[in-house]
Amino acid sequence: MFSQLKSVATLPTGDLAKARSFYEDTLGLTVEREGMEGVYYAFSEGTVFVYQSEYAGTNQATAVSFEAPASAFDAEVAALREKGVAFQTFEIDGVEWNDGVASMGDSLKAVWFSDPDGNILNVSTGEM
Repeated sequence: MFSQLKSVATLPTGDLAKARSFYEDTLGLTVEREGMEGVYYAFSEGTVFVYQSEYAGTNQATAVSFEAPASAFDAEVAALREKGVAFQTFEIDGVEWNDGVASMGDSLKAVWFSDPDGNILNVSTGEM
């Protein structure tokens, strides 16, 4: 039934102008379209909709995960650092942390960070 549907991640913001600056200038996402009091960003295999909401910043879990090819992960992390993004660390069994980067086994790496509203985002080398 859902096999032909496209998913859209939705993220609330209390300040759309500030969120736009983060998603466009810091993350480098391109506006696909605007509407419904928000902005749609499309990238290689997904869409993120950032919209005005009084509930911004209330989610305490990862809201959106971006998967990067293992060969591109280090460059993505470096680009985020250059833009001033601070990575979060926390306790997870079996995870080794090095300068904000989580390693799980030989091939899985990940970082977590927040947007200006506190929505938690993740970049990883594959499925968590």
